Amino acid sequence: MTGILLLQLGTPDAPTAKGLRPYLKQFLADPRVIETKPAVRNYLTPGLNRKARSAPPQFVWDLVLNGIIVPFRSPDSAKKYRRIWSDDTGSPLLHYTQRQTALLQERFPNALVRYGMTYGNPSVETAVTEMVAAGVDRIIAVPMYPQYSATTTAASTDAFFKVLMRLRVVPAVRTVPPHYLHPAYLDAMVASVHDDLAKLGWEPDHFLFSFHGIPRKYVQRGDPYATHCVRTTLALVERFGFQKKQWSRSFQSRLGREPWLTPYTDDTVEHLAKQGVKKLAVILPGFTADCLETVDEIGNEAGEEFHEAGGEKLRSVPCLNDHPKWIDALETMVREEGAGWV
Repeated sequence: MTGILLLQLGTPDAPTAKGLRPYLKQFLADPRVIETKPAVRNYLTPGLNRKARSAPPQFVWDLVLNGIIVPFRSPDSAKKYRRIWSDDTGSPLLHYTQRQTALLQERFPNALVRYGMTYGNPSVETAVTEMVAAGVDRIIAVPMYPQYSATTTAASTDAFFKVLMRLRVVPAVRTVPPHYLHPAYLDAMVASVHDDLAKLGWEPDHFLFSFHGIPRKYVQRGDPYATHCVRTTLALVERFGFQKKQWSRSFQSRLGREPWLTPYTDDTVEHLAKQGVKKLAVILPGFTADCLETVDEIGNEAGEEFHEAGGEKLRSVPCLNDHPKWIDALETMVREEGAGWV
């Protein structure tokens, strides 16, 4: 039997400090996310001769993570999660991942469709174990990140392959590649944005494409993420028919003091308002399901910054979520990669 496994980032079990601590620890302890010295040595980029920049020793990062970041960041993060948590459906990321899985299962009735979280629950290990126990001997893995980054795509496949390493009988595996220029993904983005803006009752006078950021040094070490973001943006701009002055691109969610990809979203939002933009729509092509970074960081925090700087209306356009065109796109990509299996 063929299995289809959606690989998503993850979410805490509850919007509390207690619920955040294990999630943050697991997330920030991943060397794919925070590259310590052993990680810098281990992650190779064939053909790149540039010497890797310095990174903190593992033990230093462990002390900072467990002694400072997790204890002090958990309560603050919990407050933010409570702002987006639903009494009925819980975390939006979990809710929409469940919806995507259920809708994709309808498209593939003869396959077993499951999802696993790189961090938090249900884990990738839980999903794979369940699939294999049910008789799955071929798995099509779908990293839910349009643009490749070692911090996301590779982290999710790491979690997947680690499970396979402990199995006596390993299923055959295919992995859906990054889809940052896939026509079905781009069409889904355009359709979901148009559908949302049609309900607004007002016309944005500027469009901001905001992507999750990564440290600049990761790109210097060979991560293609920034290039993928640029190419996605240009492809969407062409499809939307935007003129040059109608749109901008930025990167959000930076952590720490070191340089990340620029321009930063918070700075860009403030700058646009001061330049006279009154009605701003923020499009989020790097996220396939709404989460803290989209609902709260953009919808709440960036909205406040925009208003304080003189803007009037900011719309955080919902992610692809369970939009029919996105489910169509997922089906298309799975059928392409799973030719002969599904």
